[in-house]
Amino acid sequence: MRGSLWHLGQSITRRVAQADKKAATRRFFASEADLKKTVLYNFHIAHGGKMVPFAGWSMPIQYKDSIMDSTVNCRQNGSLFDVSHMCGLSLKGKDCVPFLEKLVIADVAGLAPGTGTLTVFTNEKGGAIDDSVITKVKDDHIYLVVNAGCRDKDLAHIKEHMKAFKSKGGDVSWHIHDERSLLALQGPLAAPVLQHLTKEDLSKLYFGEFRIMYINGALCFLTRTGYTGEDGFEISVPSENAVDLAKAILEKSEGKVRLTGLGARDSLRLEAGLCLYGNDMEQHITPVEAGLTWAIGKRRRAEGGFLGAEVILKQLEEGPSIRRVGFTSNGPPPRSHSEIQDEKGNNIGEITSGGFSPCLKKNIAMGYVKSGLHKAGTKAKILVRGKAYDGVVTKMPFVPTKYYKPS
Repeated sequence: MRGSLWHLGQSITRRVAQADKKAATRRFFASEADLKKTVLYNFHIAHGGKMVPFAGWSMPIQYKDSIMDSTVNCRQNGSLFDVSHMCGLSLKGKDCVPFLEKLVIADVAGLAPGTGTLTVFTNEKGGAIDDSVITKVKDDHIYLVVNAGCRDKDLAHIKEHMKAFKSKGGDVSWHIHDERSLLALQGPLAAPVLQHLTKEDLSKLYFGEFRIMYINGALCFLTRTGYTGEDGFEISVPSENAVDLAKAILEKSEGKVRLTGLGARDSLRLEAGLCLYGNDMEQHITPVEAGLTWAIGKRRRAEGGFLGAEVILKQLEEGPSIRRVGFTSNGPPPRSHSEIQDEKGNNIGEITSGGFSPCLKKNIAMGYVKSGLHKAGTKAKILVRGKAYDGVVTKMPFVPTKYYKPS
């Protein structure tokens, strides 16, 4: 979905407040019948969720609190997100690792069992098909989650390559976890609250690690990861247990962890300097250009062997022609597609995500500029509605990350 969810949330809030409620409901939710619903749909409605179409699903953009308050509360206390629209799948078989390594830039073989990483599915030209968090459960079992908006193309891509791989004798199969739901619990209270609901010692589970464990009586896949820059977890739970788990998390937090929608999720990930596929990463953008060189395993840089490796390894050697950078700016918040100019008015790039940071109380954005103009402190002009405002290239993340790592 292009454009900022934060801005969508703000406009919906304003319009719903201003317009006749019934007319507004008709206008925004006209396609509601065509949209898929997560098992928490009624739970969202009961808690005041404002539902909007997102990647073919009806999802909450916000609840009763504002997107600003919700964002700040995640960093101060905690947030619970329903991210069941995302697609979890397992690859199994003795060749699942070499199979996946043909499609992604990560050193999957080098991952210890029970650990994971962010990676990128690439195409023949080295562009990003999608980004994904992958986990090596065991040497013959990989668990991964792909973006809702990319589900169909990702699954078609994996299926096509799997067919060719198996025809040559490769041992790999898959299972799409449509029987499970996905919750993301984020913020400083995430671990203490979740600890109430499991006998496993969460202090021994570090950022990027994965375990299968009972939580609130249900067998869950637990990954210490997230999309906010805060410590937290993504919990894959059998769908019949999802509502009970959400209720238990909210109860154990004594109201401090709040249900949080896509609007705050967008401002949180932007503050953390994280890409949104479809905005900051697309089919024509390589992982090197996107600033994800760190995700290309050392062995993969030496050996290649993934789609588009030739293009990507050449960029690693020579440097890319464009780079993703962060910006702070004056004036109205930059929007996706805002033009970036140098101080003389020459076009040097484009904003891909932007908004007002609820935590920093200033405009932040990210976008692509020509290499050489990507250094922190470089001054620029950002066009918003045809008018130029001062901007400066700024290091990301804008808000320091608080991932739980061994000290």
